Amino acid sequence: MARFIFSFFGTIFSWITTAAFLGAAVIGGIFWMYGRDLPDHEALAQYTPPTLSRIYSSEGRIIDEFARERRLYTPADEIPDLVKYAFISVEDKNFYSHKGYDPVGILKAAVQCFQGARCRGASTITQQVMKNFLLSSDRSAERKIKEIILAARLEKTLSKDDILALYLNEIDLGARSFGVTAAAQTYFNKSLSELTIEEAAFLAIHPKAPYSYHPVKNYDDALARRNNVALSLMFDNGYISKEQYDRAVATPIKSVQNGDYESYRAALPPRDYFTDEIRRQLSKDFGEEEFFEGGLSIRATIDPELQTQAAHALQGRLETLDRDGGRWRGTGKTIDVAALDGGTWEAALADVNVARDVTLGSKWYVGAVDQIDDQSMTVMVETIGEVSVPRKDIGWIKGAFKDNFTRGDVVHLRQMTSGDNGTGDFIRWTLRQVPQVQGGFMAMDVNTGRVIAMQGGFSYQHSVFNRATQATRQPGSSFKPFVYAAALDSGFTPATIIVDAPIEINTPQGVWRPKNASRRFYGPTPLRTGIEQSRNLMTIRLAQEVGMDVVASYAERFGVYDQMGQFLASSLGAEETTLFKMVAAYAMFANGGERVEPTLVDRVQDRWGKTIYSHDQRECNECDLLALEAGFAPTIVSNRERVMNAITAYQLTSMMQGVVSRGTAAGRVNLPVPVAGKTGTTNDGKDAWFVGFTSNIVAGCYIGYDTPRSMPGASGGGFCGPVFNEFMQKAVAKYGSGKFRVPPGGRFIKIDRFTGARLADDASGENVVAEYFRDGEEPVFGLAFDGGFAMGSDLPLFTPDEQGGSGTRDVQTGAGRVIKVPKKATINSLSSGGLY
Repeated sequence: MARFIFSFFGTIFSWITTAAFLGAAVIGGIFWMYGRDLPDHEALAQYTPPTLSRIYSSEGRIIDEFARERRLYTPADEIPDLVKYAFISVEDKNFYSHKGYDPVGILKAAVQCFQGARCRGASTITQQVMKNFLLSSDRSAERKIKEIILAARLEKTLSKDDILALYLNEIDLGARSFGVTAAAQTYFNKSLSELTIEEAAFLAIHPKAPYSYHPVKNYDDALARRNNVALSLMFDNGYISKEQYDRAVATPIKSVQNGDYESYRAALPPRDYFTDEIRRQLSKDFGEEEFFEGGLSIRATIDPELQTQAAHALQGRLETLDRDGGRWRGTGKTIDVAALDGGTWEAALADVNVARDVTLGSKWYVGAVDQIDDQSMTVMVETIGEVSVPRKDIGWIKGAFKDNFTRGDVVHLRQMTSGDNGTGDFIRWTLRQVPQVQGGFMAMDVNTGRVIAMQGGFSYQHSVFNRATQATRQPGSSFKPFVYAAALDSGFTPATIIVDAPIEINTPQGVWRPKNASRRFYGPTPLRTGIEQSRNLMTIRLAQEVGMDVVASYAERFGVYDQMGQFLASSLGAEETTLFKMVAAYAMFANGGERVEPTLVDRVQDRWGKTIYSHDQRECNECDLLALEAGFAPTIVSNRERVMNAITAYQLTSMMQGVVSRGTAAGRVNLPVPVAGKTGTTNDGKDAWFVGFTSNIVAGCYIGYDTPRSMPGASGGGFCGPVFNEFMQKAVAKYGSGKFRVPPGGRFIKIDRFTGARLADDASGENVVAEYFRDGEEPVFGLAFDGGFAMGSDLPLFTPDEQGGSGTRDVQTGAGRVIKVPKKATINSLSSGGLY
């Protein structure tokens, strides 16, 4: 019997041993099979998570941030223990003791699944790291096996805290926030070190279902899970005391979303054209992935004070031009009148997509029209409530209230006060609307190329299209300085006489008869007067004399065009370019003819603080030295290319000073420092331009409809001059300015600006101007250039009255022949030039 019993148990033992061996072999085979060709887990030691990029002002303040996943990376040693304990308690209480996977947890999960309960993964934090970083999220046995294998391997490669840091920086915690640092800022506007116990516990309830526990929409569920799961487990695991647990459970969920804390976004200005253009340019230079995920620190060139000034100057002018039309368009949006009757109007307004970034005069509010009477109407305004708007305050609108408004219309309003920009006592509410006419403005340092202000339209939230960099428009007469620059470098002088007389040009489309803006012509006229009064006929003759190939090469050299057509009409600004290019080109006039590259960014650093881009490429000879002798500074060597002769640049600048003082911009620009510039107006007043500069700042403006159409009364000086003037008043007060530097190698000679005749050195008077001539260049006075155009006294383009008087006189041209031109007419000081 004993033998039988021993034999029986021996057989059983053999079977068990064999089964165990076979089971181990099978499991080993499975792990060997799935352990081949797995992703390299060691790469996680050098893992760099996608991190948002931030843009800083020149003062070092955050002004914008960009990210596909809003994540702020925090190293393991900077994550507080409280935050670690909260997540470990909820997700993996044995994290610090297991080897990457939890056999007991897996067994319990299997038993619960077989008993009919919901099958759960029983994944450790290490396993979740493997799933999130190296594997897919599909629910399969194969993925689970791979997860366990990789988790075990990772535990041998990284420390527990490093693994936990990977997890805490990667996970989605709702509200479009990834990682605990970003989530703490999003929900509580706090750093990790400032979180309370209940706040850390709130974050810890999100990994399993990040969008199921919103602190407003799902408040009750979030409170229950925070108390019954996160805080309870933290207490059970010994991470908090009973007193701390009781106090945390009794504390309601306070959050940014509930209005308990101010949002971190409140400290950020609304996104505008400047930072969005940085996004566009750096995405092109570094790639979108690096820009949105590389954690870049970008130091912008923007001057926030002058950026506000630029926005208000352009907005104010556009609003004035819009009001001159007297037509109310409003926002074109409405809300259901039932929302007004039911008291849900504010929620309805919050869902309406209209501009909320305008602060012209003071903040613009959004409201919905409620009651409409003959002399007033009531409007329900966001964050304010019911207000009354008097009819007399918006007298610029044609028609009665009832002709322009219906109940439920969404409108813009602002408060009128006794002071500027919302200061002083409240007076009344008034209606506002985003203008249809649009425009762009840009200002930059003429020596460094640093763009200090850029406004691409009336409102970024209304239209993100940047009209300073993306809109291609005809510059009209603002292009003429490049024609004159080519001429001055080709031997012409400011006193050279150009014939201002009718022209006929045969083109494939028929005979082209260009005209001056005044519809008059003025006979032989000095070069200076031609640019001051923006004479089209003189410009065409000059371009023909110099050669359009030369003019085109100058335009391309200055970056106005990449490849300019060699047509005479192009000399009047017929080809399209951008404000960005025009302002950069004018900067080279202002700095004496040296190339300057415009930039919106001073420096870009990667996530580790290494500089990967710097705009300033000048050479510093002594910057590597540890110290310099007292009284000595490092020598900065400019390596900029010269694009035009310095004397030519000064001559052109001097001539454009005349544009401002007595030419087409006279009376529109009044600064306490020397200023030069040029107006531009295109055919039928479709575009109005002004680009001008002081000794250190260049700025430009254009105004026009996005779909070009005529603007009644348009002129570069009248439309854009006031924008430039308003901005530059503040820019000059902040940055100062001085006289334009006179380069060596020349001398001043006084001439008559009407006839070009040389005058005595002691001559004075309204018509006397001191022109700068190159040394060794003896100016020839009295010689007139006509561009080689054949013409006669009987060319029937103008009547004697239009010519400014009857009769003609003989003039010898640069080609050596004599032509008949009208006797000199009175100069029209208000002509704005243009493209004709």
